[in-house]
Amino acid sequence: MSIKVNNVTKYYGEQAALNDVSFEVNTAEIVGFLGPNGAGKSTMMKILTCFIPQTSGSASVYGFDVAEESLEVRKHVGYLPEHNPLYLDMYVKEYLEFIGGLHHLKNIKTRISEMIEMTGLQVEQKKKIGALSKGYRQRVGLAQALIHDPQVLILDEPTTGLDPNQLAEIRNLIIEIGKQKTVMLSTHIMQEVEAVCNRVIIINNGKIVANDATSVLQHSQAQHKQLLTVEFDKATDPMALEAIPGVHAVTQLKGNNWQIEAITEEDIRPAVFQFAVQHNLAILTLHKEEQRLEDVFKHLTK
Repeated sequence: MSIKVNNVTKYYGEQAALNDVSFEVNTAEIVGFLGPNGAGKSTMMKILTCFIPQTSGSASVYGFDVAEESLEVRKHVGYLPEHNPLYLDMYVKEYLEFIGGLHHLKNIKTRISEMIEMTGLQVEQKKKIGALSKGYRQRVGLAQALIHDPQVLILDEPTTGLDPNQLAEIRNLIIEIGKQKTVMLSTHIMQEVEAVCNRVIIINNGKIVANDATSVLQHSQAQHKQLLTVEFDKATDPMALEAIPGVHAVTQLKGNNWQIEAITEEDIRPAVFQFAVQHNLAILTLHKEEQRLEDVFKHLTK
């Protein structure tokens, strides 16, 4: 077990940022740690990386307790904070050499070359960090998190400031890293979680409200609510559509295109086909929208 959190609570004064939080993350697993602003995501990550202590409960990373064995934890963890702290007056290679020295790496120059290639910094490697774009600064932050080859990688908003091409490259890099290492990442980009993460943990008001595989979470939240778009060959009565068992609401989109919202455990599509037969209508298109992770997130954190 790479990350283990048991009943962790964290107070800032009288305010509870985390309230009895427990979860586990396995090796070679990419977990999305999601929640609205102020939910406790960054606080949890700072506890796991030994930046701040918990008020109560326990947490361990790679078998080492974050309170009792913080130095060992730091040796095995790579961390990219939300606000990427960099020395802007340093050159890229100079900064990575400095970080490698902190980790007492013996093959620093070789490792720096590997990190520059892995994170796509080849073109910018001879610049000062202060002269880099926000996206390339983020790559430098990712390189410093990886340079000591940690077993656990904790990333707080890792794709902030990246353009679409850079975003795809970093996503692919995270997927490759996740084949051998444990990756825990926080983000507000739901498409990123759907593309990268094996599992999702959602926190709201300091408490875990969901913890499951991405696909399972989407399915479990969607099984009672369905959204269909259907196009008939001619006009129909919206009152008749609303009379279909299970239909909650209908909206006319354009012409003979309708959006049907249903709340029922049974697939609503056979009933829509039956409706068309009964009213002498032909169905030109019928599409059932899959529940998006964004919808699940809104439902659990509203």
